[in-house]
Amino acid sequence: MTPEQVIQAQLDAYNRKDLDALLACYADDACMYLYPATLVAQGHAAIRERMALRFAEPDLHARLLQRVVLGSVVIDDEIVTRTFPEGRGTVTMTMIYRVEHGRIKDASTILGAPVLD
Repeated sequence: MTPEQVIQAQLDAYNRKDLDALLACYADDACMYLYPATLVAQGHAAIRERMALRFAEPDLHARLLQRVVLGSVVIDDEIVTRTFPEGRGTVTMTMIYRVEHGRIKDASTILGAPVLD
């Protein structure tokens, strides 16, 4: 798969809350960061734990606004509907993915401020 196809498969799995399909898009030693360099998860076990918590949110859904592909790097701008402790709302996110050998090697998240409904 191309880097863009890998990221689309990951986004589709995220929106289905399909944890196994999502993890299949990530390298075994993949890292997740809060931009620019705060490590929040490394490896499938840590990513599974982090995403299982997110997938428990009943309203979770990411809507792609724009995608830029630069070789092995894919940048997605999204609006994500979430269930925050204070209630349902949205947050803007910019995701920066680096794909190697058909799997996500690392993903960095730039978060906007949550907006409650």
